[in-house]
Amino acid sequence: MNQIIATDKAPAAIGPYSQAVKAGDFLYVSGQLALCPESGALLGEDAAAQTRQVLKNAQAIVEAAGYTLADTVKTTVYLKNMADFAAMNAVYAEFFPSNPPARAAFQVAALPKDGLVEIELVLHKSQGCCC
Repeated sequence: MNQIIATDKAPAAIGPYSQAVKAGDFLYVSGQLALCPESGALLGEDAAAQTRQVLKNAQAIVEAAGYTLADTVKTTVYLKNMADFAAMNAVYAEFFPSNPPARAAFQVAALPKDGLVEIELVLHKSQGCCC
């Protein structure tokens, strides 16, 4: 049975979706924007600042589920402008300093709330040995 993950330490969903869903040993974190958890306002004037807030929001959700960012196996990054790739990448590397997860990055026509960066995550943590 899937478990819905929700925390007030990250922004509430702005549509009919969950912040994250735990399915077995996997955690699927919905795309996060650079939103203030308290007000829902977009934070950060540039891609670096928005990436930092996006990953802080994602980290809060991940930790609420009992995982850490080190459990991340795959991310997908959506950028409003691919010219922001290097700025996003520099901040992203701070959150995944070693053994980074697999990743895809795309430029998209637009993001909700006119954000510059959105990131979704897939995490896996073995819940015990069965051997």
